[in-house]
Amino acid sequence: MKKLSKPLVGILDWYIIKKFLGTYIFMIVLIISISVVFDINEKIDKFMTNNAPLKAIIFDYYMNFIPYYANLFSPLFVFIAVIFFTSKLANNSEIIAMLSNGISFRRLLKPYMISAAVIAVFSFVFGGYIIPKANKTRINFEANYINLKIKKTGDRDIQFKLSDSTVVFFGSFDMTAKTGYDFSIDRFDSLKLVSRLTAKSVRYKSNYDWEIKDYQIREFNGLIETITKGERIDTVMQIVPDDFVIAKSDQQMMTTSELGHYIETQSKRGIGNIQAFEIELHSRYASVFSAFILTLIGASLSARKVKGGGMGVNIGFGLVLSMGYILFMTVSSSFAVQGTMSPFIAAWIPNLFFAGIALYLYRKAPN
Repeated sequence: MKKLSKPLVGILDWYIIKKFLGTYIFMIVLIISISVVFDINEKIDKFMTNNAPLKAIIFDYYMNFIPYYANLFSPLFVFIAVIFFTSKLANNSEIIAMLSNGISFRRLLKPYMISAAVIAVFSFVFGGYIIPKANKTRINFEANYINLKIKKTGDRDIQFKLSDSTVVFFGSFDMTAKTGYDFSIDRFDSLKLVSRLTAKSVRYKSNYDWEIKDYQIREFNGLIETITKGERIDTVMQIVPDDFVIAKSDQQMMTTSELGHYIETQSKRGIGNIQAFEIELHSRYASVFSAFILTLIGASLSARKVKGGGMGVNIGFGLVLSMGYILFMTVSSSFAVQGTMSPFIAAWIPNLFFAGIALYLYRKAPN
């Protein structure tokens, strides 16, 4: 008789997967609900002072607030969920029963990793391509009714490469008027300056069209210099104000593919204030692996039955580790923004550090 092949996911696997994902969703609903209550209590004065419409508060802000923060703290929810339901299994002696029946701890981790993979893929796709679009509505609401300072107002001393042979400079730029002042364009042939345009102001119209006012063009041909002056001239430059006047929240409104393209384009232009965008991009990929790392830590830590404290000890220790992980991410990101650390290293070093903790706890786990 032909032997029946074992299913890839057995009854025990489905049992743990349902426990994992069910507890994960429960944790999200519980913690985010509490967060919304505290957020309402904190911001209700601003809502009333700035006359925010109730419909906008609900649909523009909180309907986009909830998925953003749920995804942002997804690794924390994963960790707490694993600690919570695994400690409960251990206290009920279910883990001991599984191991006593010949199931190794390594095999026991299979449904944990399947669940972590489901969460990681969902979080990456949702956070990389769906939430950024929702963030535009949420951040626009915040700019209008909560924190007026997050609106783009302008910047000073902006310089970047328009192309390999063209350098653009704005002494200042006013986003409200879409106008730059003390403007100049330098054109080079290799390292030799061939022309320089200076103007009192330049205004962005639309579709890469710019209007230059009170300008002077100096062209150099060896020792011969030609000067041209005028009151107004229209030109096309492949830039828009959003390319060089950057708000702190801009990276949150870009999909993963848009982030990659933006970073590549801005790097070629020589614009240096893109660390936050690079951190955001690397963090989205790092968060995929953080789900597996924190799942391994949580399962290894809470699989052993603890006397004199039980589940509370595991949850307390787990919360300390999860807070340490978030703090580590925050500190490393701050170093990257200041330019003292590579954004790649800043995004991945917390994972590397906690991967070491995960391997240590895995070896100490019961078998």
